[in-house]
Amino acid sequence: MLMDKDQLRLYAVTDAGCIGERGFLETIEAALAGGVTMLQLREKNMDGIALLERAQDVREVCDRYGVPLIVDDDWRTAFAAGAAGVHLGAEDAPPEVVRQATNEHFVIGVTAKTVAQAKRAEAAGADYLGVGAVFPSPTKPDAIRITPDLLREIAASVSIPVVAIGGITADNIHTLNGCGAAGAAVVSAVFGQKDVTAAARQLRALAEEMAKSH
Repeated sequence: MLMDKDQLRLYAVTDAGCIGERGFLETIEAALAGGVTMLQLREKNMDGIALLERAQDVREVCDRYGVPLIVDDDWRTAFAAGAAGVHLGAEDAPPEVVRQATNEHFVIGVTAKTVAQAKRAEAAGADYLGVGAVFPSPTKPDAIRITPDLLREIAASVSIPVVAIGGITADNIHTLNGCGAAGAAVVSAVFGQKDVTAAARQLRALAEEMAKSH
């Protein structure tokens, strides 16, 4: 499918550790109310029926705000839950396999850390790329760093949109201006904040500025 790059502007990724004791769905709704444009459900320690039920619950919240839901890794659960799509890492199913098993409207995001990986993912049917970590990330401390120059090079090498991820905050997002990213994916910068709605609102405005700078 042709991905609407504006949907990637502020891409929030859930993290149970960041959300803590707060209500899961209530916290997600607070982020959506602040201007999140796409939400990824990332539950590394949940699978099967539990993950399906959570995805369905989150999808209902996302639907109320008109925000697409992406499920991390598990394309079968994403498809069964009626989510908009899946995000695939290097160890997940190949994009072309997922495309053949779903349909042309199912969004497939793929992680890419090099120009070669980006081009390969696009050729395999990816709708967008997640590129990072652009800064040190508290949720993935061992992630390979992507420099602004490499982010710019990757974005310029493909026709599908790129979303930057990894350690992005309200204080450093401006350094990505001009790098070609359609949006910013964040975890703790939204879900780790005391006022989730206010944090999302501020980051949405900054992400809009970033997108206009290219």
